Formats: sequence, structure tokens, C-alpha cells
Amino acid sequence: MTETAKPETSAAPASRLWTPNGFREDDWTHAETADALSGNGRFILPLQVFLDLDPQIRISAKERLGVSLQPGDQLDKIVDLLDQLSLVALAFPAFTDGRSFSKASLLRSRHGFEGAVRATGQVLIDQLPHMLRVGFDEFEITHPVLLKRLEEGRLDGIPVHYQPAAKASAPTGNYSWRRIPTN
Repeated sequence: MTETAKPETSAAPASRLWTPNGFREDDWTHAETADALSGNGRFILPLQVFLDLDPQIRISAKERLGVSLQPGDQLDKIVDLLDQLSLVALAFPAFTDGRSFSKASLLRSRHGFEGAVRATGQVLIDQLPHMLRVGFDEFEITHPVLLKRLEEGRLDGIPVHYQPAAKASAPTGNYSWRRIPTN
């Protein structure tokens, strides 16, 4: 009986952090436990780990503390704790799940969150302009085509839209409902 070699599994593509000002180094690390806070650095913790932190630790570590929300996580669980966060990372585990769009919009418009709102996971070309409009300002990009377009300085998108968003827009022409982004 001969043993066959197992195929190597390819690791998930490395992400690059992009903001509307371009690519930059990511000074945040995703951590699974609160033990990470004992070291130096800035850490994004899962929702339940963040909620389980001692309130005094949350307050004292605010500048280096972020939380990651999955699409099924309730935003209401952190609304009263937003003053203890510098970053909220909203996950897109599949491009077909848009619940994190609503969370970003609510964070900005209803709850007035001024910290960073980051998109993680399946961030795709056609979604990026809308993500910017609803309040995202940081993106962990792994999609190769999107990486290439952003490296080329191309932020493609439809130049007009109809929906209100967290970011202000200006009316165009004779139609009060047709808007263009204001940058």
C-alpha cells in the first residue's frame, strides 16, 4: 500500500488595510481572548470577549481596544459601550450577507460613533463605494481584483444614487431624489 502525499492547503490570502487615503500599515491585531491585552498593541476582540471584560479594563484600554461583530451579533449589545471603543470591525463572511451595511449606517447616523468602522471578510469591488457611503472608513482587503484596482487608484462605482446614507450627498439636476457623493 503506497501512501500518497496530501495536497498542501493554501492559506487564506493575506489582507491589506485600505482607507480612503490609500493603503497603510495595520496597527490592529485580531485576538481571540482578552489575554492579548496584557501585551502592547491594539486588539480587535470578539463581541463576547469584549463584553466579558471588566468595565475598568475597557475604559483604561479604550485607545487600543476594538470589537468584532459578526452579522448575527446584535449592535444593541455595544451601543452603551461605544465610548469605550476606538474601532468596530463588522464582518462580511459571505458577499451575500449585507447585515453589516445596516450596522455601519446605524453606528454613524443613529449612535454618532466617531471611531473607526472597519469592514472585514468578503469586501468586493462593487460593494466598496456603498460601504464608504454608509460609514465604513477602513477595509481589510483580500480580494485580488479589488487589491489591483485600489493599487491603480481606481475606485469604481456608480456616480449617482437614490438612497440616503450616513455620508452627506448633493442633489443633481431636476430630480430631488437623485444624489451624487460629496467627497
